Amino acid sequence: MVQYSIGLDLGGTNLRAAAIDSTGKMLDKIAGATNFVEGREAVLGDMVAAIEKLREKHGAEGLAGIGAGVPGFIRFKEGYITNSNNLPYFENYPVRDEMEKRLGAKVILENDANAAALGEKWIGAGREHDDLVLLTLGTGIGGGIIYGGKIVRGFVGMAGELGHITVVPNGNPCGCGNRGCLEKHASATAVIAMAHMLHLGENLTAKDVNDIAKQQDEPGEKARAIWAAMGEALGIALATLVNTFNFPLYLLSGGPLPAWDFFAPRMMEVVKQRSYTFRATGTKIEKATLGGEAGLYGAAYLPWEK
Repeated sequence: MVQYSIGLDLGGTNLRAAAIDSTGKMLDKIAGATNFVEGREAVLGDMVAAIEKLREKHGAEGLAGIGAGVPGFIRFKEGYITNSNNLPYFENYPVRDEMEKRLGAKVILENDANAAALGEKWIGAGREHDDLVLLTLGTGIGGGIIYGGKIVRGFVGMAGELGHITVVPNGNPCGCGNRGCLEKHASATAVIAMAHMLHLGENLTAKDVNDIAKQQDEPGEKARAIWAAMGEALGIALATLVNTFNFPLYLLSGGPLPAWDFFAPRMMEVVKQRSYTFRATGTKIEKATLGGEAGLYGAAYLPWEK
């Protein structure tokens, strides 16, 4: 009998679930749109239905457990989601308990960036290391900290909110109430906002800004300056993380990664300047390798977490 687990990844636009065996081989995957506008019952129903479909197909007897990665702060002990912009109707609602009741099985609820970090540690760029940090660059910036092969959750499950490290003391205001948060200066959203400010075009994506940066003209120069500014903000945050944890590996993932050659040189320069620990050790800062699948693998690994 094949031992497997089911991982579920609830994103801003997509809901995905996968059956993954104990070696990290994906046996099966289901993907669909997230019906956020239809409310709590519709989203919860879709989550449960996806898991049931996989369990039915692969057999309940081989199922080691169910893990679900969702956006927002997770009050780990209670199984509640708080402060999730995408899921306001799940605020302080017992999501985990409700899923367990409907499925008749144990469910582990986890923050999506934490799950992605665990996925990278299991079978991604971090598989050689038990201690690592992952920064997920997207609409905002998420983070996951793995220590001793386990997720660092903090006392109520809110550790790893690395997108809210201050990198510019009086920088751009953030929805969290702070100013100058990393995600306001280095996320895909921040890159696009800077591009609009510099009149590089309308309705741009991070990919568009990367393409413009390849041009040898004035817009290209402006776009390269945007990526350098992002690299500087990331460098400040990474230097802080290197100085704090002295871990061997720091990973970056997300939509802006194709622009690595534009932002990484400045990022590395700043880390070297601001972190003696980085200069004196073999600390690595690298690209994550699982892409959008990291959260799915990490959610599936939750039942097997040490």
